[in-house]
Amino acid sequence: MRALLTMIQRLLAIVGKELVEVVRRPGALVSLVFGPFLIMALFGLGYDGYRRPLETVVVVPPGSSIPTDTDSYQKLAGPGLHIAAVVPDTATAEKGLAAGTTDVVVVTPPDPAGTFKSGQQSVIEVVINTIDPIRADYASHLASNLSSAVNQTIITKAVEEGQGVALAKGQPDAAKIPPEVVAAPTRAELRNAAPTEPKVLAYYGPAVLALILQHLAITLIALALVRERTSGVIELFRVGPVHAGEIIIGKVFAYLLIGGLVAAITITLLIVGFGIPLLGDPVSLAAAVALLLLASLGIGLVVAIISDSERQAVQLSLLLLLASVFFSGFVVAISEFAPAIRVLAYTLPVTHGIRLFQDIMLRGTTTQAWEYGALAIIAGVTLTIAWLGLRRGMARA
Repeated sequence: MRALLTMIQRLLAIVGKELVEVVRRPGALVSLVFGPFLIMALFGLGYDGYRRPLETVVVVPPGSSIPTDTDSYQKLAGPGLHIAAVVPDTATAEKGLAAGTTDVVVVTPPDPAGTFKSGQQSVIEVVINTIDPIRADYASHLASNLSSAVNQTIITKAVEEGQGVALAKGQPDAAKIPPEVVAAPTRAELRNAAPTEPKVLAYYGPAVLALILQHLAITLIALALVRERTSGVIELFRVGPVHAGEIIIGKVFAYLLIGGLVAAITITLLIVGFGIPLLGDPVSLAAAVALLLLASLGIGLVVAIISDSERQAVQLSLLLLLASVFFSGFVVAISEFAPAIRVLAYTLPVTHGIRLFQDIMLRGTTTQAWEYGALAIIAGVTLTIAWLGLRRGMARA
C-alpha cells in the first residue's frame, strides 16, 4: 500500500511539473490553438468553395449553321464556363490562351447539322493551356458537358426538321414527342442523402481540429522529454528512483489534460464562433478526442526517444504534420491513393480523427467504428515502443 501511494505521489509530481512547464509558456499554447483558427477564418473569408467560371472563347467558322451569339452558348455551358466571346477563327482565340486571359477555347465544326444528317460524327475541339493536371481535368469535364449540350441542340434541330417534313406529308402524329425530349429523354437530378450539406468552412473545421490536436500533442510531449533527456533530468529520475513507466504515464496524463482543455476550447469555438453543428453524441466525440490525443502522445514520445536534440524533435514533428496534411484525407481522399500508401495513411492518428470528427459533428453518427480501434492500436504500439526505449536509455545512463 505504501509503495502504491509513493508511486501515485511520483506520478502526480510529474503531472504537476508538466502542467507548470506549459503554464510558464502560455504564448506557445495560445499560438498553437488560435493561430490555426486565424488562418481558418481568413480561409473562410477568402474562399467559398466555388471555382470561378473559366473564361471561354467559342470559335464558329464562317458560314456555319450554328448560332454565333454568346448568350446561346452560355445557356448551354452552364455556370462553370463564362463565354467571353464568339470569334470566327482559331488564331484569334488562341492569342488570349497564350496571354493567359482565356482558359478554354472551344472550336466548333463547320456544319455539324449536315454532318449529322450524313451519318457521321462532328468533332468539337477543346484547347487549353495549363500545366495543372487538376485544372486540365476540370476544364475537360466542363467542355464535355458543353459538347453534350451542343449535340442535343443539333439533334433537336434535326428532329424539328424531320417532324416538319412528316407533318407536311399529312402525318399529324409525328409531333407527339417534343424534339427536346427526343434529343434528351432523361435528365439527372441530384439528391444528397447526408443529414447536412456543410459549407467549406464547416466541412474543414473538424479536420483542422484533428490536425491541431495531433500536432500539439506530438510537439509538446516530444520537446518536454527531449529537454529532460538532454539536460540530465532523466538521470535525476533514476536516482529518485522513478521508473520509465511512471514517467510515461505521468507525462501522458498531464498532456491528456492539456489536450482535452484545448479540444474543449476549440470545439466551442467551432460551434459558437463558426456555427458548425454537433449532431452526434458528445460522449462519442470526447472518446474520439481522447483516443486521438493518446495515439498522438505515443507518437510524440517515440519522436522524443529517437531524437538527440530539440531541433531534431521539431523537424520530425513538422515532417509528421506535412505527411498528415497530404496523406490523412485532409486534401486528397484516402481512396484516391494506391493501396500501399493507404496503409501508411492509416498509421497516422489524424486520418482516423478527421473521419470520426466529421462524421460525429456533421452526420450525427459514424459507420466507421473500427477507427476507434485503430487509434487504440496506434496508442498501444507507440506507447509500448516509447516505454521500452526510455527504459533502455535509463538503464544505460
